[in-house]
Amino acid sequence: GLALLLVGPSRLLAQLEDANYRYYVLDDPSIPDSEYDRLLRELEQLEQAHPELASPDSPTHRIGHSVQTSFGKVKHRIAMLSLANAFSDEEVADFLQRIANTVPAEQLEFSCEPKLDGLAISLRYQDGRLVQAATRGDGEAGEDVTVNIRTIRCIPLKLRGHGYPKVLEVRGEVYMPRQAFESYNQRALQRNEKTLANPRNGAAGSLRQLDPKVTASRPLSFYAYAIGETQGMAMPGTHSEILALLRVWGLPVSAEVRTVHGLQAVLDYYRSMQQRRDGLAYDIDGVVYKLNSTAWQDELGFVSRAPRWAIAHKFPAQEQATTVLAIDVQVGRTGAI
Repeated sequence: GLALLLVGPSRLLAQLEDANYRYYVLDDPSIPDSEYDRLLRELEQLEQAHPELASPDSPTHRIGHSVQTSFGKVKHRIAMLSLANAFSDEEVADFLQRIANTVPAEQLEFSCEPKLDGLAISLRYQDGRLVQAATRGDGEAGEDVTVNIRTIRCIPLKLRGHGYPKVLEVRGEVYMPRQAFESYNQRALQRNEKTLANPRNGAAGSLRQLDPKVTASRPLSFYAYAIGETQGMAMPGTHSEILALLRVWGLPVSAEVRTVHGLQAVLDYYRSMQQRRDGLAYDIDGVVYKLNSTAWQDELGFVSRAPRWAIAHKFPAQEQATTVLAIDVQVGRTGAI
């Protein structure tokens, strides 16, 4: 009897994990949402009846139960640095030229990626299990938001397959998809609740909720874009291969990532993303170019808290700060001001 019971949760868990992977990582759903919800309810009932069979990685644990009083501090073992910005083609050309002074021409290959407008997060996996999540903070230390991160359905609680490092730190962006942001605000208006200012604030504010149930009710998503610390295995020699591996292990990576060679190709990528910007499911404020070779990344190193081998090419701002200098008040014919 127990053997049959054990098969129940593990079979359901495998089905749900697979459905999640197909939906969020492959963008190729295998079952309708209603079927996913049915399987989740079935697993929940089984776990309630037999708590001893519940796995710590079960998707039923995605809604945290314990309200926190504050967020602990997490020291990043490898600093989470910010990127230098470029605002013109000339600045991008200068960036490439500086790299070309050190790196041979055939190695001037870049991974080009959309620059998501969300919140940078570090996910720590040990033996394939998500054990900690932290915000970037000041780059040296961030806040422990593990309980809230576990509520985000596209972030795997357990890595897929095998062959991953004993310790794998994944870095990426938590963001709020545009459509989900609009729907959330419409519902908030109907309930006379506070609306979110924009998707970026929505993502940041949602992750800083002390009650994880509030975070779980917010439509958050995640894209991986780098790794931090790894232990127990040598990683591939290019950034693009690392991203491909993260995808295999169950982490969502943007489908807009491209590998290109030389100045003209990176600028073409920028133009194409600028044209397609409004059609994307999420907000971006530019693109990022990263030298693909990790050996040459190490060789180039960092300058004043930013890598020498990567740069953010920002789009022109859609919002600007301004100062009201004067107000001209006029009285109309009826006395209305």
